[in-house]
Amino acid sequence: MSGASTDAVTLRPMTRALCHELFRGWENDPAIYADPAECRPYRYDESAVDRYFDAKQEPSRVLLAVMLRGRVIGEVQLKRIDRARGECTLSIHLQNDAVKGRGCGMLAERLALRHAFDVLGMNAVNADTVSSNMRSRHILEKLGFRFLREEDGFRYYRIERGDAT
Repeated sequence: MSGASTDAVTLRPMTRALCHELFRGWENDPAIYADPAECRPYRYDESAVDRYFDAKQEPSRVLLAVMLRGRVIGEVQLKRIDRARGECTLSIHLQNDAVKGRGCGMLAERLALRHAFDVLGMNAVNADTVSSNMRSRHILEKLGFRFLREEDGFRYYRIERGDAT
């Protein structure tokens, strides 16, 4: 795979079955930890995945599966949805290194922004990343997110409706 086309990467509502499929192939990535030494090898646990999925089912959150040619490769969350203010926070996690660095994450984030603006009616989307996660920083900036501040090992970004690429 040299890259992913927008028709190859899709988002769909995360189901319990997709969540289990995602985590069966999961690998923890030290790049997303503020302290990479805290990164431990991941071991699939069916009941832990059920608890995770159940905890994400709330009105202030939309959990979406990142699909590549019909296979789940990650998750996108639009969380802390504040309908009165018209804003939410975006997060993304890809399954393992086999799907990273190939454009899938950027395409998924672009689709998530469309969902936030066009479906949820948000006016702005926030995002944050561990300061050392250069891949995530690059994608956010390429998508048009504006850097706001750096604090306690995290960088904070924001994009407003109309600024998304």
